[in-house]
Amino acid sequence: MQKTILLTGATDGIGLATAKVLVGLGHTVLLHGRNSEKLEAVKTSLLNITKQPEQIACYVADLSDLHDVIKLANAVKLKHSSLDVLINNAGVFKTPEPITKKGLDVRFVVNTIAPYLLTKLLLPLMSKTGRVINLSSAAQAPVDIPALLGQVAITDDFSAYAQSKLAIVFWTQFLAEKYGQNSINSPAFIAVNPGSLLASKMVTEGFGIAGNDLSIGANIVSALALEDVFSNASGRYFDNDAQQFADPHPDATDKSKVDNLIFAMKNIITELTG
Repeated sequence: MQKTILLTGATDGIGLATAKVLVGLGHTVLLHGRNSEKLEAVKTSLLNITKQPEQIACYVADLSDLHDVIKLANAVKLKHSSLDVLINNAGVFKTPEPITKKGLDVRFVVNTIAPYLLTKLLLPLMSKTGRVINLSSAAQAPVDIPALLGQVAITDDFSAYAQSKLAIVFWTQFLAEKYGQNSINSPAFIAVNPGSLLASKMVTEGFGIAGNDLSIGANIVSALALEDVFSNASGRYFDNDAQQFADPHPDATDKSKVDNLIFAMKNIITELTG
């Protein structure tokens, strides 16, 4: 059955590779990117896979700006009455401007807070057969809440990234527990490490290496989004390096730490968006 899938960060890396897989399978894919020209170029390239232009739609948004996140959600809701899958893939590792205009670390905003807000805004379009796939990483580190709030600067790129990627696991678990699988708006929430050091721009720029085949990540992300075997995996973390569900960083089992993260994110969202 054809599904409608929103994929963030679709203009390169794992996002682009995943878009190719999903379009090739006949699904309708809503492509998100920060640059309209790159998005249109991706759309053109995907039309070599499918001759059905209605399968592909483009949405521009800067996820470091939470107002843009709201606009993205509103734009999707305006054109679509339902959404089967949301893949929160967009991420930042290294950037020349690590602090946003609002004084927050861009890694936390793009990798953790923006996908949480986008997910919450789009839940009314989703049902218990839907899925939210959150890209985490093998790199996970204890979350410094003052750093998340912009009160403390993280000078090390890897540390900021690793914290943001554990934080997305935190709220994946939180929403899975909060909504369960019984209410109307209760998709499965699944976090995934798509594979370490894949051949994305992020890996090339961050580590100076070519990286492993992107299809490793694209295939597992697509499988988690679509295959029936994962329909009851809400709240779990899939480690594609081990090719199985696994335990994330031990902090993910600490309810107080998870609750503190959620509280901090809600305060940031309220302060910045009203």
